[in-house]
Amino acid sequence: MAGAAAAAHLAENGRRVVLLERESQPGYHSTGRSAALFTETYGNRAIRVLTGASRACYEARLDGFAEHPILTPRGALMFGMPGQQAKLDAAWADLSALDPRVRRLDAAAARAMVPVLRPDCVIGAVYEPDAMDIDVHELHQAYLRRLRRRGGRVVTDAEVQALAVADGCWTAAAAAGEFAAPVIVNAAGAWADDLAAKAGLPPVGLVPKRRTALTIPVPAGVDAARWPMTLDVTESFYFKPESGRLLVSPADETPMPPCDVQPDELDIAIAIDRLTGATSLTVGRIERKWAGLRSFVADKTTVCGFDPLARGFFWLAGQGGYGIQTAEGMARCAAALIDGGGLPADIAAKGLDAETLSPARLRA
Repeated sequence: MAGAAAAAHLAENGRRVVLLERESQPGYHSTGRSAALFTETYGNRAIRVLTGASRACYEARLDGFAEHPILTPRGALMFGMPGQQAKLDAAWADLSALDPRVRRLDAAAARAMVPVLRPDCVIGAVYEPDAMDIDVHELHQAYLRRLRRRGGRVVTDAEVQALAVADGCWTAAAAAGEFAAPVIVNAAGAWADDLAAKAGLPPVGLVPKRRTALTIPVPAGVDAARWPMTLDVTESFYFKPESGRLLVSPADETPMPPCDVQPDELDIAIAIDRLTGATSLTVGRIERKWAGLRSFVADKTTVCGFDPLARGFFWLAGQGGYGIQTAEGMARCAAALIDGGGLPADIAAKGLDAETLSPARLRA
């Protein structure tokens, strides 16, 4: 998503752009495995600014490049279990300060919204009505359409094998041939540190972490279509409606090397145990299970900026669990910085600066 979004913006700014995709189709790894939710209360201040800067464009279907709505109403319900009153109070204080529409619910109101929650497992909840589902595939394809219509190219099966720079020009030796440009954008996701190493640059400390998910059938006679995304206040699991099914995750964050990550059976079992322990749902059949990698640096803020050690090498990595909801704001920042300016005025006005995003902050 990061590479496609940035490439589309750069092409619109008049740049000649080639997007190199290591797989046979774009979106095979983290982008294609995301169960993304759009929420402006998620993440640190920088992430929230970038998320807010993305909303209008998503609501406008990426200026018409998306064929279907990108955002659809969902809502998010964070509930507390017995013994978690202090955590629930803290969540209310944090979220209500960020969004005045956030509501505090008692146990009965929470169960009215999600009737499968067990009465003995809910003491109350915090509800965010403005949280939205994101059609990740539609958003990704819209950026790729935008890129191609502005003259950009997408080359698949093009894993970069070596990088070299001479006379201000980078050459990428890839499986699909050699490509040269004065600027290379490192949007390699979990492999971003590995790609930097091919350029002779030190890592920024990316840690890919596995996130597991599965889908189960909705029980007969249960209408779950309007349930919000539901998670416990410690974020130990969540579930939400997904294309007529229920998507469930144990919200795991297991450090992993960059790879075509697969779900671990223990994580699947943990997800089912937490779901059935807090709800009246039973799991007779798993329809699908998968895992994806969410890559973080130490401060959990995206890395977006030129490497101070190599002219023309631009980082766009470390999106963590926020990469889909921040894609538009992040791509606008990347394009502005690559074109030699500061951050877009509306984003800078929210108090975000280039130094907060720069890889230089991780090289102290």
